[in-house]
Amino acid sequence: MTRPIPPHTSLSSHALYFLNSHLSSKEDLDSAPNLLSELRIQSDALDRTLAGLNEELRSQLTRHSSFSNRIGSLFSNIHAQLEDLHHSSARPQSDGGLERGMGVELQALAKEVARVETVRNYAETALKLDTLVGDVEDAVSSTMTRTLRKHPTSKDLEDMRAVALKTLKSTEDVLSSVRKKYPQWARLISAVDHRIDRALAILRPQAIADHRTLLTSLGWPPPLSTLSSSNPDMKGSAPVQNPLFTMQGDFKLQYCESFLALCGLQELQRKRKTRQLEGQYKDVFLHQPLWVIEELVNPISIASQRHFSKWIEKPEYIFALVYKITRDYVDSMDDLLQPLVDEAMLSGYSCREEWISAMVSSLSTYLAKEIFPIYINQLEEEGSDNAIQAQARISWLNLIDLMIAFDKRVQSLAAHSGVTLSLQEDGNMQKMSSFAVFCDRPDWLDLWSEIELNDALYKLNAQIEDDRNWIIAGQKDSVFSGQEENKSPTISSAVLKRLSSVIDRCRSVPSISLRSKFVKSTGGPIIHKFLGSLRQRCQEAEGLTALTDDSALTKVANSINGAHCFETALVEFCEDVFFLEMGLDQSGNLVTDGDFSAVSNGVFHEELKNFEEFRTEWVEKLSTVVLRGFDSLCRGYIKNKKQWQEKSEEALTLSPSFIEAMDYLQGKLSVLEKGLNKVDFTRVWRSLAFGVDKFIFSNIFMANLKFHDGGVERLCNDLTVLFAVFGAWCLRPEGFFPKVNDGLKLLRNAKKQLKNTLIADERWLRDNGIRHLSASEVEKIMKNRVFTT
Repeated sequence: MTRPIPPHTSLSSHALYFLNSHLSSKEDLDSAPNLLSELRIQSDALDRTLAGLNEELRSQLTRHSSFSNRIGSLFSNIHAQLEDLHHSSARPQSDGGLERGMGVELQALAKEVARVETVRNYAETALKLDTLVGDVEDAVSSTMTRTLRKHPTSKDLEDMRAVALKTLKSTEDVLSSVRKKYPQWARLISAVDHRIDRALAILRPQAIADHRTLLTSLGWPPPLSTLSSSNPDMKGSAPVQNPLFTMQGDFKLQYCESFLALCGLQELQRKRKTRQLEGQYKDVFLHQPLWVIEELVNPISIASQRHFSKWIEKPEYIFALVYKITRDYVDSMDDLLQPLVDEAMLSGYSCREEWISAMVSSLSTYLAKEIFPIYINQLEEEGSDNAIQAQARISWLNLIDLMIAFDKRVQSLAAHSGVTLSLQEDGNMQKMSSFAVFCDRPDWLDLWSEIELNDALYKLNAQIEDDRNWIIAGQKDSVFSGQEENKSPTISSAVLKRLSSVIDRCRSVPSISLRSKFVKSTGGPIIHKFLGSLRQRCQEAEGLTALTDDSALTKVANSINGAHCFETALVEFCEDVFFLEMGLDQSGNLVTDGDFSAVSNGVFHEELKNFEEFRTEWVEKLSTVVLRGFDSLCRGYIKNKKQWQEKSEEALTLSPSFIEAMDYLQGKLSVLEKGLNKVDFTRVWRSLAFGVDKFIFSNIFMANLKFHDGGVERLCNDLTVLFAVFGAWCLRPEGFFPKVNDGLKLLRNAKKQLKNTLIADERWLRDNGIRHLSASEVEKIMKNRVFTT
């Protein structure tokens, strides 16, 4: 007998898949015996494989048990031998005390041996360091003695300096090793460091003085008025060759040796500072300016300042000269000096970047000492007339323009090195920006932001007062994506352009905190000014006609459009890396303050929040004004209670007063649809639908009115018109009138339910799609339903 197939619910998914794949048609049933024989063969093979695996597992467990017993016996023997050793190391004396065992004596002996070894190492290390430091001091003394002679040989000086540098490096290696192995020898390290500092206090100034003398003998710096230029289009007198390229023979050899010596001293200084500040904030010492480049820049800076003093009122000449010098010699830094830096194994230095940063630093120093104080005195001088202060503000803004242009040009020179500029506060960006002057004087940054803000507001006021800027912008003049579709006025684009222009002027400021401060102090008031103008126009329209006039509605809609598009563009604007950096603290973590949205919107979080509140407020006012007009037109319709008691023939016509209200509603929505952007118009008509739903439900369905069959038909016809009005913006308008729609369903479908009872159960309500009415509301509506025979 064949057994029936079990229910499919009891089969696994794999079994169902197997049956469906092999028995999917009637013809497959003929091959079922062959399939059964194949399954039995496979089952027998699997049983044999399982038996073999069980046998192998049993043999493995047996072997593991034997190995475990052997290992246990070995551990027992070891434990016994350790017990015997312990008893033999501590034997009882005849007087009952315990004799100190061999183990204690061995431990004490080991400690003594370690102490003697430590003393021996200390003595050997101290002797070695004393010898090395003595050699350094002898070499320094020899260089001083030879320097005091009338005709010292430079070769001997360089040889003695090279010996001293080599010994200093050996000493530093020993100190680093001692610091790691014997940190308790801090006094020895401190004593050696003290003697090395005294030697370096003599050696470094001596090496720098010799290097300066050598540069002078090479003809550095060349006359600034005849600098050679890499630009073939520039005209002038016959160019003077770069002294770094023209030196030959002994001069070139001496310069290279002096260059390498200074680089070696700087690398030694870096290693010593790294060791001494290990575990502390040592970043400031890890990358100091390159000494050899500073020695090239300092004499050029001194020579340039004689020209700068004549150009106080023409700062553009100052920037032009500094850039020309920087550009003319930047290639020689790569070709001649960079190989020497690499030979000195001074890691992390680019001669091109060091040259550019040193020139920019000299310019920033001059601006801070000579140019900015003049403008500040003119701005803060008591009794000075407005013309002088206005000219000082203009001069300040012109200087900022020159600094921005200069930074872009020198950073393009640095980009040729192939190294991307860092955006960190202490990175390359600060070294190559003339705006580093504000890092030392944040009060000047406050003054600058005030000047920028006043200038921006002055220009913005004229644009805001021009009524032509409040018309809808053409797409070709817009900075917003889809502005024409969103119906934004031209003023929104103008304000964002002004805001972007002001913020872009601070992008070269190296400090993130100062950039954030500048952006908040200038961008925030500009945004508040624009928002205040939008609110003022809306209030004027509301005060004149209480928003009952179509032109007033259009004016408010235009302001809402401007706020919406400006808010959208500002959110995209703040997604730039420039703003995202301002949401990071010094450790690189997000500053959330418990609200991630504050980070997402950057420094303008509060301003964006104010724009959203403005739009919400005036969208609600627009819907409230239209709803108020609809309410006044529906008063007669609401008071006519007899119309709900009509016969079916009389209910075929529509209520004239309700049609008038619908015509008003459709007209106002058409005006708003034409004037508002899609997002805010959707909010308006949905808010209106909610208000109309609440108004009709409370004044008709909940007003204890008696509904006959004809009245229900009339109400159904009137509400069909209402749904048709809102059907222009949605596919299922009745869904936005939940209570009215459910009440109408209840009035139309409750006839059978009310034959025997006045209470509709939950199942009946659910089956008829009534989900938004409470039990008390359903009971009240059903009690007011009247059926005529």
